[in-house]
Amino acid sequence: MQFVKSSNVRRKRKSARLTGERRLGQYVHNLQFYSVPPSDNISLTEFEDFAIDRLKVLKHVESLGIKFVKGNEKYQESMDRELRKMMPIAIRKTSDEISDTDYDERRKDHISHFILRLAYCRSEELRRWFIAQELDLFRYRFQQESRDSIKQFLEENNLHYEPIPDKEKLKIIKELANSGYNTSVTTVENTDYFKVPFVEALDLVKSRKVYLERGYAYVPRSDLVSIVLSAFRAHLSHSLAITARAVPYLEEDSRLLPMLTALSKQYLGQDYTCKKANGKVTIDQIEPLSKKSFPLCMRQLQESLKQEHHLRHWGRMQYGLFLKGIGVMLEDALRFWRAEFSKKIDPDKFDKSYSYNIRHNYGKEGKRADYTPYSCMKIIMTNPPANGDFHGCPFRHSDAGLLRQRLASYGVSKDGVNEVMGLVSNSHYQLACAKYFDLTHNVEASTIGINHPNQYFDESQKILNPSAESKASMSSSQSSQMSWSHKSTPFSRRSTQASQLTPRNIKEEEVEFDDLQMSYEELDDMMSAVEKDEKATKA
Repeated sequence: MQFVKSSNVRRKRKSARLTGERRLGQYVHNLQFYSVPPSDNISLTEFEDFAIDRLKVLKHVESLGIKFVKGNEKYQESMDRELRKMMPIAIRKTSDEISDTDYDERRKDHISHFILRLAYCRSEELRRWFIAQELDLFRYRFQQESRDSIKQFLEENNLHYEPIPDKEKLKIIKELANSGYNTSVTTVENTDYFKVPFVEALDLVKSRKVYLERGYAYVPRSDLVSIVLSAFRAHLSHSLAITARAVPYLEEDSRLLPMLTALSKQYLGQDYTCKKANGKVTIDQIEPLSKKSFPLCMRQLQESLKQEHHLRHWGRMQYGLFLKGIGVMLEDALRFWRAEFSKKIDPDKFDKSYSYNIRHNYGKEGKRADYTPYSCMKIIMTNPPANGDFHGCPFRHSDAGLLRQRLASYGVSKDGVNEVMGLVSNSHYQLACAKYFDLTHNVEASTIGINHPNQYFDESQKILNPSAESKASMSSSQSSQMSWSHKSTPFSRRSTQASQLTPRNIKEEEVEFDDLQMSYEELDDMMSAVEKDEKATKA
């Protein structure tokens, strides 16, 4: 795949999506095994848009798979409703004639899958998540296709599954009827069965849904999707391993690597960079709010700060930006941190060593960037806490026993604790946080998906203080936007010029991720050196 830079983003975006590079016979079916990498020319704008849209689809697939039993009526209705808006090709039946719209959607499906494959091949945890969501999406799409369409798909992908002859079926018809749940002989007669090696139907063997004979499993047509999924899983797992070995070569292309590195951590919801004046939170409100409306990660930081009178660098960054996002003004933030730290250190030392950092977060020092509060994905995926640290996500980074104890101490029932820990054990950390929200706010099976600590706070205030929150939401709704986290990737939807990468953009973002315990003064010096290097290069 090659990438071209668009000089006029708005004008060229539409034409690129409508045309692409049409090749006869390239996309003959709605479903794909993604066996052949794309060879189109694609703009950086398309690259960004396709990646974001595909990631949104997979996030919704994950959320619905946890909230509902996969395959039941509510799951199907929710998938229909969401994918109708986000991925229309997923609910559209395959037709003999391919329209321009069909071709473009199939092309987007193909390319976007490979973009996320590049982003999610870098670790075992990322690969496991990507495979799980792609499998659920594929299963849903496969079940939407007609019998003839499925036959066409199998032929196109060299999956030679043919129904057994009626003569063979009659010989074992009683065994086939007994192997199914409430299956009659008449039902068996009217159902196609496929004879496959039992190792290709281990899920069905495990649940005792098929008849086994001499190393073969007899699979009814209704369960054929399980066989196809096994083949898809094996292919995708192998492809991700190959892609992981090829990723280092992308270091030669500085346009793509920063975005791919950050993609798995991206937050796609409301921007919490600033809070309007009518959403202001004062110092004396922080402690009571922490017990009612703070997510577990921020409540943990507040309690640790009150107990230790100190937080390390990443704890101050995570908690300080959260407080900024809920409406704590700069002056109040300085007083808040000084009051706590001064119980352990001299106030003059605080002013010399820490106040600059706080002003820097509010864009009043250094390069004067208005830093964004950390999203859930950034907290989960970056800077894991070490001994003596209190930042991070408790559902991801805490010991299971301590997490259970903490949840119980906050009034969560035993059954509730078990539900939360069940999600944690399956690595569904954000869903565990959402369940914690439901349990602590007496909400039954809410549809809220927690993607940001500040979103958690806002949703809590809507429930606990609906009148005040409704006024604030009316004024802020006009300025809120769906965007990638500010300063987390050079590809940002905050500006029509954001997709045009420059060397300065790339270097700034790399410094952003690698700054670790670096002081802000050192960061500013580094950025000044970058600017000098650029000027020298241009000269």
